[in-house]
Amino acid sequence: MKFAGRFCMVLSIVVIMVSAAGCMAGRNGADSRMTDQPERPFDNVRITAYMAKNPVADILRAHLPEFEKQTGIKVDFQALTNEQLSQKMFVQMTVGSESPDVFMIRPLEELSLYENNGWLTPLESYAVSDPRYDFADFSSTALESVTVNGKLLAVPLSTEQQILYYRKDLLEKKGIEVPQTLDELEAAVKQMHDPEHGMYGFVARGQRSALVTQLSSFVYSEGGNFLSADNAALNTKETLKGIQRYVRLLGNYGPPDALSYSWPQSADLFAQGKAVFFTDASAIYSLLTKSGLAKEKIGYALFPAGDAGRKPYSTTAWAIGINANSARKDAAWAFIEWASGRDMVLQAQKIGNPGARSSLWHDEEGISGFPDELIPVINESIPIGMSYDRPKVIHVKEARDIIGGIVVKGLIGEDVGIAAESANVQLQELIDSEK
Repeated sequence: MKFAGRFCMVLSIVVIMVSAAGCMAGRNGADSRMTDQPERPFDNVRITAYMAKNPVADILRAHLPEFEKQTGIKVDFQALTNEQLSQKMFVQMTVGSESPDVFMIRPLEELSLYENNGWLTPLESYAVSDPRYDFADFSSTALESVTVNGKLLAVPLSTEQQILYYRKDLLEKKGIEVPQTLDELEAAVKQMHDPEHGMYGFVARGQRSALVTQLSSFVYSEGGNFLSADNAALNTKETLKGIQRYVRLLGNYGPPDALSYSWPQSADLFAQGKAVFFTDASAIYSLLTKSGLAKEKIGYALFPAGDAGRKPYSTTAWAIGINANSARKDAAWAFIEWASGRDMVLQAQKIGNPGARSSLWHDEEGISGFPDELIPVINESIPIGMSYDRPKVIHVKEARDIIGGIVVKGLIGEDVGIAAESANVQLQELIDSEK
């Protein structure tokens, strides 16, 4: 499988399309000009939208009457749990259904599968058909996350960056500076670890599949990766260094039951005041103070640098796309244009959903839903981030299990190097099977 290139590929496509956009009069002369036309361009058109149950969907549902009044489109808006959404979409796509017309998708988990089966409508021409949509406002890493083989297959709605959370009060008390490198982080974790008094130096995900996303930034920052072109790269010295660092931090300085931890358990331990350092997604910040930890005790920092510098992931967590079999693609795009337009992204960002529009991270209203100290961390993480936090393969779940298994074996005392060699063979077999 070939990776989508870095953003330069996306940018070159966009530049070409923007040049041609001036000659375009919009889809059927209506899709993108709905804001200033007296008539409603899609009167009596009905579309179905499958959305995940999350803050973005809540905002869109609340404002849906405005969209319907403005466009004439009637929307069958269905909000589903993540699992329900994935299962229902897989069934609908497999049988070639025209419904739903538009739907939310987790790009890094499902996009390669959908692209491989031709289930998504490429959106490049739609995205540049109206300059007021301001497609160039989306961050490069967010767009790269939704681009496969040079094709824009979805539009970003929510983003995540891996950052470092820490107990500001405890570091100040000990006179320890915020770690800037992974070596400094490990030294600080070791110094602060005090399990006899209920304080662990470090916490992160330990569940086999879930941990891969957080492991990724350790691997990237040491110069490694899960894949190199079409080859598994789990046994390279750089990748091994990142994996071994993660195993040491969580195994030596984390809670004894870390193998059962995904993000809710890790965040809860930190929020209870039982861990000094915690690394996970930037979007988790709002859960920490809700669990009781005083806001002034929480510090936010860039992910520390390894041998290759700082390379945290900066990805699209949720995106929205159009069913390739939809008979109402223009109306579906009108919905996407509205849902991912600046106004709706702003509304979602104001309640703490990290959006993908760069301008809103420098807008007073756009940053109002985030702690002051977190905003520069997010802004600095976006341009240096990697656009994926797991291998870009079709069978993502299987790949995550293979990679996570290395860490699990390390946490139970087995040799990480031997585990990585075995896992590398398994991952290569998976890659080859997809060809």
